[in-house]
Amino acid sequence: MLHLTDQQLHELLDAAAVQGVLEQAFLEFGQGRAAQQRRVRTQVGETRLSTLGAVIPSQQVAGAKIYTTVRGAFNFVIVLFDALSGQALATLEAGAITQWRTAACSLLAARRGANPQAQTLGVLGLGAQGIAHAMQFCQAFDVRRILVWSPNVNEERCRKLELECGVPVRAMRPEEIAVQADILVTASRSREPLFDGRTLKPGCFVAAVGSSLPVARELDDACLERAGTVVVEWGEQTLAEAGDLILAAPDCGIDGKLCELSDWLQLDPGQGYDAQGICVYKSVGVAIEDIAVAGLAYRRYQLGKAAQEVVAAH
Repeated sequence: MLHLTDQQLHELLDAAAVQGVLEQAFLEFGQGRAAQQRRVRTQVGETRLSTLGAVIPSQQVAGAKIYTTVRGAFNFVIVLFDALSGQALATLEAGAITQWRTAACSLLAARRGANPQAQTLGVLGLGAQGIAHAMQFCQAFDVRRILVWSPNVNEERCRKLELECGVPVRAMRPEEIAVQADILVTASRSREPLFDGRTLKPGCFVAAVGSSLPVARELDDACLERAGTVVVEWGEQTLAEAGDLILAAPDCGIDGKLCELSDWLQLDPGQGYDAQGICVYKSVGVAIEDIAVAGLAYRRYQLGKAAQEVVAAH
């Protein structure tokens, strides 16, 4: 059976294709033409095992993502099946897929809810997810500067990100970034709010992707109170996992603000933008994302292999 590594997956995937396959998958999920399982976590001591799965018939794939978390370190694997025949197709390392799909979904949400003329991108947390978000957002928006914070940020990391994104990168404190950002990505492992939500600019779009644990939050009540819309991937899973929402005070009114991504994606680009309000996208990572992107990578690998065989035959 085929096995694809993270290095191969980075070579097979690109932002536009990942965004396209994810948008299709979520729309079909909203129409009842795709299905997914909530994450199940099993833990003994410091070792946690998590599993989640999805079936996407139109893309002819079904599969499960399984991963361990040991002392904060993640190791991911996806098992992919043909949804029509049931045949096992491949195993895939899923670190790369997790980066690609999380940033792509944030971008899909931002295209509807962020200022189309956004120029200042804030990124709190400069790990793999923060970098992936910066790169995809710079491709989709006319970003003129990136303001970053991370516990281990330094000039070298800023210069590297600047080269990758093609725009100036400057390190600041979270509270300084929150005041200036048109789009703010929180991709940290913080268990406490990172900034005062009262200081966010009107019209700010916030993508909170750093945690799927009910005991951790990156956003405070002020941010959620100001939000006109809180976009989530799948309410059934998000409301059981997202500490940002679970720990929020009742008067934040979250229940009346929730919009699932499958519904949000039916809006035209920019249609959900409110110049005077705040739009929050809270991601926990759901199975349909992993399986859709794994299917895309598998199909691209097979096309490339077929092309090579044709060349070799001649």
